[in-house]
Amino acid sequence: MASVRFTVTPTKAEDLPGLSDTSPDLSSRSGARVRFGSRESMNRSDPLSEASGGVTTATAGGGGADTPDHSNMDQGDGNSKISSVYINNTHGVDDDDFYDRNLALFEEEMDTRPKVSSLLSRLANYTNLTQGAKEHEEAENIGEKKKASKSPQMGTFMGVYLPCLQNIFGVILFLRLTWVVGTAGVLQALCIVFICCCCTMLTAISMSAIATNGVVPAGGSYFMISRSLGPEFGGAVGLCFYLGTTFAGAMYILGAIEILLMYMAPKAAIFVSPLHPEGEAAAMLNDMRVYGSICLLLMSLLVFVGVKYVNKLASVFLACVILSIISIYIGALVSAFKPPHFPVCMLGNRTINAHEIHDQCAKIIQIKDPVERDDTNVTVINENRTTGLTLDPSHVPTLMETTYLWQQFCHSPELNASCDEYFIWNNFSEIEGIPGLASGIISENLWSSYLSKGDVVEKGSLSSSHAAHPASTRQPYVFADITTSFTLLVGIFFPSVTGIMAGSNRSGDLKDAQRSIPVGTILAILTTSIVYLSNVVLFGACIDGVVLRDKFGDSVKGYLVVGTLAWPTPWVIVIGSFFSTCGAGLQSLTGAPRLLQAIAKDNIIPFLRVFGHGKANGEPTWALLLTALIAELGILIASLDLVAPILTMFFLMCYLFVNLACALQTLLRTPNWRPRFSYYHWTLSFLGMTVCLALMFISSWYYAIIAMVIAGMIYKYIEYHGAEKEWGDGIRGLSLSAARYALLRLEEGPPHTKNWRPQLLVLLKLDEDAHVKSPRLLTFASQLKAGKGLTIVGTVVSGNFLQSYGEALAAEQTLKHLMDKERVKGFCQCIVAQKPREGISHMIQSSGLGGMKPNTVVMGWPHAWRQSEDPQSWKTFINTVRVTTAAHQALLVPKNISLFPTNSEPCADGYIDVWWIVHDGGMLMLLPFLLRQHKVWRKCGMRIFTVAQMEDNSIQMKKDLATFLYHLRIEAEVEVVEMHDSDISAYTYERTLMMEQRSQMLRQMRLSKSDREKEAQLVKDRNSMLRLTSIGSDDDDDTDGGERDRMPSSASISDHHRRVQMTWTKEKTSQYRITHSGCSTPEGFRDMLSIRPDHSNVRRMHTAVKLNEVIVNKSHDARLVLLNMPGPPRNSEGDENYMEFLEVLTEGLERVLLVRGGGSEVITIYS
Repeated sequence: MASVRFTVTPTKAEDLPGLSDTSPDLSSRSGARVRFGSRESMNRSDPLSEASGGVTTATAGGGGADTPDHSNMDQGDGNSKISSVYINNTHGVDDDDFYDRNLALFEEEMDTRPKVSSLLSRLANYTNLTQGAKEHEEAENIGEKKKASKSPQMGTFMGVYLPCLQNIFGVILFLRLTWVVGTAGVLQALCIVFICCCCTMLTAISMSAIATNGVVPAGGSYFMISRSLGPEFGGAVGLCFYLGTTFAGAMYILGAIEILLMYMAPKAAIFVSPLHPEGEAAAMLNDMRVYGSICLLLMSLLVFVGVKYVNKLASVFLACVILSIISIYIGALVSAFKPPHFPVCMLGNRTINAHEIHDQCAKIIQIKDPVERDDTNVTVINENRTTGLTLDPSHVPTLMETTYLWQQFCHSPELNASCDEYFIWNNFSEIEGIPGLASGIISENLWSSYLSKGDVVEKGSLSSSHAAHPASTRQPYVFADITTSFTLLVGIFFPSVTGIMAGSNRSGDLKDAQRSIPVGTILAILTTSIVYLSNVVLFGACIDGVVLRDKFGDSVKGYLVVGTLAWPTPWVIVIGSFFSTCGAGLQSLTGAPRLLQAIAKDNIIPFLRVFGHGKANGEPTWALLLTALIAELGILIASLDLVAPILTMFFLMCYLFVNLACALQTLLRTPNWRPRFSYYHWTLSFLGMTVCLALMFISSWYYAIIAMVIAGMIYKYIEYHGAEKEWGDGIRGLSLSAARYALLRLEEGPPHTKNWRPQLLVLLKLDEDAHVKSPRLLTFASQLKAGKGLTIVGTVVSGNFLQSYGEALAAEQTLKHLMDKERVKGFCQCIVAQKPREGISHMIQSSGLGGMKPNTVVMGWPHAWRQSEDPQSWKTFINTVRVTTAAHQALLVPKNISLFPTNSEPCADGYIDVWWIVHDGGMLMLLPFLLRQHKVWRKCGMRIFTVAQMEDNSIQMKKDLATFLYHLRIEAEVEVVEMHDSDISAYTYERTLMMEQRSQMLRQMRLSKSDREKEAQLVKDRNSMLRLTSIGSDDDDDTDGGERDRMPSSASISDHHRRVQMTWTKEKTSQYRITHSGCSTPEGFRDMLSIRPDHSNVRRMHTAVKLNEVIVNKSHDARLVLLNMPGPPRNSEGDENYMEFLEVLTEGLERVLLVRGGGSEVITIYS
């Protein structure tokens, strides 16, 4: 071989490897000169040069005669490329992977193990795809040229902090927080806010650890959970998170419609309500359904038209939220010096609905008429008293009018009308709805005031008549619309702290995601927590309790309660909250379809595949349609207070599993768990998980159960029907740790009899096309799986492991497909061995791990072994029987396996017959019980036969056997068969004689066949050997235990040639014929006819014939016959006779299962 010298001469220092960070590859250095020197002259038409497509060289100063110029320059994209030429190669790879003299030891593996510089250059060019808007927005302009991709430039503030703020602040802050403070009191409201904020903070810590443990691409929170907890948990929690985001969109739309109809345009209501609260509430719900559906349709169309419009509006919506919150703080400070005037009318201590006050907060209006009547000079005196009121005309003023409130309570404008008792005994008064920060009203608002549905909102510090009685809903009071409790308020408030995943969803836009996500998210949670906690205190310190408990602001003439505190006008809050809720709804309708699309594209849930498709630009059209339909269900509920607990459940479940994922990875100490965020601990994650679980059941236990059931159903669906995914998740790591722990706990020895179950090793045989010859064998094994034991399906590939590795992988895939088809849960194992009998022996010895080793071998019967010219087929079978016996393992051999029922062919009736001839551990009793647990054999009865000799008491045996079965808790019919001593029949003698004659004849035939093969081998070319047709010669065995015909390896061919006698002399031939005189001579034939059968063989044949007669007589109609399998002879010379005995024993039976115990007890009568 030519000796080739490679010389690389850089023209610049930057071109040296290792000195340039920007161009690590040789192919990118246009200034390098490469000289190829050879001690032998290289022709321009050299095959190596032609195969490589030309050699790019640049010779310096004349290469010399021994260095010809091979300078074919390939111009591509303006850069010169050096073609691949390397030593001992047959395929082309980049030249710099092979030209480095310092890495010559590794050049043959460079295609699978690249240089570090190549790896780093590929990683540097990795672009992280984002979920959501960016790529879809860019793809909308299909006609425009694609712009060069810019590196992400967003920092912590713009990329994480502000998006989290926008997602966390929402409708609950403006519409329900004041009501929560008024109902629960400042102290309990602080507790509610603190618990919810702690939950999200602990979750954010866990999320930061997961998000900084590598790159988080498309999918955001779903990606983190699924890659940490596996596809089952990921799919279940991902769908829950999707449903939560979808219902959040419905909640925001309902909030926007509530603001529109209650505070911005009350006259836009379509449905007119009757004059009582129930009718008004029902009409309001119908209005919200209609307007909500219209708003959802418009928002869905906007999202469908283009995401870029939603993203451009996002900053406007965020500005509205911030301005609204700032106005609340300014208004609270201003109220300390100049409180806004919002009077609240009270009757006794009960709050009056301001919508019902058309004139004055009084009972009557006294008008004194002066001497000169002038309509412009009227003095009005409000009179609130009814007790002690004198109705004598001499004392009545000139003019007296009753107010509209009088008419509401007395149902008549007349002064002598009969009025409500509470109205009579209590007077009207006005209080300030916003006393201000310096009023000290917080002392009244510290404690809770939970109400039931229909209760009147009351002020405890005002006096009330003792004659108070339940108010009628037709009276103009402010009523509670729902029954409140601490748990209900937790469920309603919690959605206001969700949205902490916004930063992780934008990881692709961040300059340094692993730093920005933890800092931005935690700062956003701290900011929102401070805002919520301070607002709770401010609301309690500035607003009167009756106004706080007035959910819709009826006591302050329909103003938004939080707006009454805002500066300079309530409209700042009304307009700001309306636009912020609309923006939050758009964000939810934008994010939810993309989350569903990410789940669908992972292909773990088959029925969601259609939602992975969309428009040409990738817009998730079908996912958006489903999202809109689900959101419509939330809008049809129409009540913000009923929708909020639903999405609370889904978000809490998502946060619970984020904490679980972090705790799991930390405790398992997975080598890949190396988050950059170091301020986490598994105890914090467990605390967060506990808080999430507690909040789920605190807010609504029935919603919590429903959410868990939904997640559990999705989990089981993915487990059984979903695609197999290996994401290196924590559940796999947990399974590994649990399996290791369990294996170490298992005893190395055999288990206790009560814990014994069949751990199956199923030996299958593959044909030349890698198809399983007897798939029913695995079907039968699956029917035995009521024992819930281990199943290993094995096969043997004949050959050399180095050359047959690919065939072994193909065989393993075939077995896996068959196991999936038969729904057998277990493992498959493929062993490559020169001799299949050795492979089977190795498999029986080495299968399993620790205490989880197979204790039962299932193998097929060698079909047509009598007609086979090669004896190794049944010899391997007998060898396997011996190996299982030596390994103290049980053996099951189904005979006529093709007649066994499939899993779709249940037996409607019939019996499973057990012929208990010898006791070998109770396998014969246990197997029918296990089979009858399967639907195929469930309707079959069980009969047990045992054999009694002359000296046995058959009646007592039957009683003892029935008692034994009773203690075993096995129901079966019992029968004792008596076998009388009888002389050996002529049939038995003749059958034995035929067996031995046939054995000798086949032996002679095989010898003569061997001679012919050796003679034919002399004239064959050594390199054109025929494929071995006999699998079971000494080099190539055959068994039902699993092997394949294949071309012999070169090593086995040469070995065979060494054993073949290449020269036959006349002396050797005559000597061979003398020593191997067969049936070809008349003398040999006469010797075979004069043979006398061996006495022991005659006795064994007699047993086989007699037992077969009895079994066929009793069990000819049985669905399955289980029979003790006799052991093989100690002397291998009687192997062929042993096979004949088994044939005679099972003759005339349709389905037979030969059972050989492993020598240990497998069934017990004790509990």
